Amino acid sequence: MAEGIKIIVQNRKARHEYEIIDTYEAGLVLHGTEVKSLREGRANLKDSYARVEGHEAYLHKIHIGEYLQANRFNHEPERKRKLLLHKKEIDRLRNRSEEKGLTLIPLKMYFKRGRAKVELGVARGKKQYDKRHDIAKRDAQRALDQALKSRTRDGR
Repeated sequence: MAEGIKIIVQNRKARHEYEIIDTYEAGLVLHGTEVKSLREGRANLKDSYARVEGHEAYLHKIHIGEYLQANRFNHEPERKRKLLLHKKEIDRLRNRSEEKGLTLIPLKMYFKRGRAKVELGVARGKKQYDKRHDIAKRDAQRALDQALKSRTRDGR
């Protein structure tokens, strides 16, 4: 990862559950207590998704925990949050998300030069046999790598 980027949270299940077709980087509109919670790493991308509504994009069901030192002005943990994207990107995302079987999911959240960013993926859900195929492929690659490593270690 490039210098100046601090990953807050990753959606690890996303790459297992979905085939990622394309990715976009978007900024987030946040309240002050949300930024402080993110700096503490209190976020969860599980079951979250993005949706284009009108001419704006929003992130739904993303959980950012309450900031413990805040008082009554704390934020709502699961409110929908506006994504900062260019108009062309929003139009492209709208067209892609309207295609049958495609959805927008957040892959990771991070700070880049002090600004909170989210990496969105245009994704298609995998079938069960696709998941099994990926696991078998990964296991075969791991076995091959181990065999090559032990062969070079033996000096053959």
